[in-house]
Amino acid sequence: MAKQGDQLDREKLCCSICLDLLTDPVTIPCGHSYCKSCIKLRWDEEEKDDILSCPQCRQIFKMRPALVKNIVLTDLVEELKKTGLQAAPADLCYAGPGDVACDFCTGRKRKASKSCLQCLVSYCEQHLQPHYEVAPLKKHKLLKPSANIQENICSRHNEVMKIFCLTDQQCICYLCSMDEHKGHNTVSAEAEMINKKKELGLSRQKIQRRIRDQENHVKMLQQEVVAINCSADKAVTNTEKLSTDLVNVIVRGSTAVKRKIRSQQFTEVSRAKKLKEKLEQELVELRRKDTELEKLSHTEDQIQFLHNYVSLPPLSKCTLCPLPSSNTHPLQYFENVSKAVSEAGGKLTGTSTEEWNKISMTVTEVDVLLPQDPKTRAELSQYAVQRNQLTLNPNTANTRLVLSEENRKATSVKDTQSYIGHPERFMYNAQVLSRQQLTGRCYWEVQWSGLGVSVAVAYKDIARTGKESVFGDNEKSWVLECCSNGNYNFKHKGNRKTIRGRQSFRVGVFLDHRAGILSFYEISETVTVLHRVQTTFTQPPYAGLGICYFGSTAELCEVRRDIKS
Repeated sequence: MAKQGDQLDREKLCCSICLDLLTDPVTIPCGHSYCKSCIKLRWDEEEKDDILSCPQCRQIFKMRPALVKNIVLTDLVEELKKTGLQAAPADLCYAGPGDVACDFCTGRKRKASKSCLQCLVSYCEQHLQPHYEVAPLKKHKLLKPSANIQENICSRHNEVMKIFCLTDQQCICYLCSMDEHKGHNTVSAEAEMINKKKELGLSRQKIQRRIRDQENHVKMLQQEVVAINCSADKAVTNTEKLSTDLVNVIVRGSTAVKRKIRSQQFTEVSRAKKLKEKLEQELVELRRKDTELEKLSHTEDQIQFLHNYVSLPPLSKCTLCPLPSSNTHPLQYFENVSKAVSEAGGKLTGTSTEEWNKISMTVTEVDVLLPQDPKTRAELSQYAVQRNQLTLNPNTANTRLVLSEENRKATSVKDTQSYIGHPERFMYNAQVLSRQQLTGRCYWEVQWSGLGVSVAVAYKDIARTGKESVFGDNEKSWVLECCSNGNYNFKHKGNRKTIRGRQSFRVGVFLDHRAGILSFYEISETVTVLHRVQTTFTQPPYAGLGICYFGSTAELCEVRRDIKS
């Protein structure tokens, strides 16, 4: 009884706003008492809406009442403080928004401490005591407070649902299992919960692994950002220093190059204007002939019409090739010059004359008015890779391949070569990649002999061992297999397409890295397109050769840019 009295005293001496022991208690006109600071703060907020009320009885005051100190409560609070009872225990706190309330409390309800699955009721700590003391109640299953405890009752039979129907994937009571769920596959709800929690645990493990992976990726990206910024700052500093050191050299060299660029510009613009004038003249002629034909089409006299029609001169063929569409592939102008300027920056201090001469030479190599979708060998040759710009990389050559001294020809041999081990070497198949990567638009040709070879384009990070390393058996390479019977096979991602061709031992390859175009050609008296790929290159590719038959050879040939159609 003494214990209950203490609890009762605590409840009476608690502020209903802060739910703690009263501090500086005051009484308002309706008779309820609060902490002075609590009720002032509450009314300060209510004054904004011009409504002042008692938090407990909701009595409304037209004017803000004066706060009167409650001497009796102040003395009682002081006595409780002296006995060490500072505040109401946590289990006596009242339920607020979002809390589960005790179903047994009358009046203002306290927070529930547990919910009982058998009773389907939530209890505060005080009303929960019988479940700890009475033997039959000790067997009940207690859970954390749940506001949805009533959902455990079957709405049809008003019985506790302790069974899970696997067939219908829902909780049922024992009467349901004998009625509409009769014959269904059922287990206890507790057993199913244990099973599902195991699945849940596995799902959480997967999610946590993904979280760790993502956190690692975020960390790596943060490190990348720092590295990028540091590298960029260093590059800017070096660039500024280089600009200062080379200003005099650059002025002299750039003047010469600019003069040559303007000269080349004048030449190309003049050529374009001449082409334009010819086209305009032809347009005038065509419009004149169109007018004559239109006039003739309105002639109703049959004899006159036929006489005039037969005497019409034949339409002359167009002597000018149509210009390429810049919407499909942007024209290349003097980008090579800009690229050469960038590459020469690090060498200009010591070898300014030589480097500016190199830059000057690139002026004549710009893609001004070159065909953007080449179809003839003459057009293809305009993009031909220079001899020293495409060579084979010995570090990638399989040990059954022998390269020429210039690293442009590969031959398949029976004896394994004693090459130094290298991580880039192909171990599974007789293959080799080029040393240089391929960017922009480029064209090269391969001359081959023997039973058959493979002409490929592949990314540098293609596998070096296993089946995934074979050209065409993965997503990182495209290959044209050339057979001695005149047929070809195109492969990518392991998918093979057979192509009928003629007996030719020369193959051409055109690559437009930016546009994602890769074309293979059969080179003989004429140029025949064997296969064309439209894709998106995610990184700069490399040229590749594969020679699986002993004695077969494949060589990167030099293609002159002055080839005639």
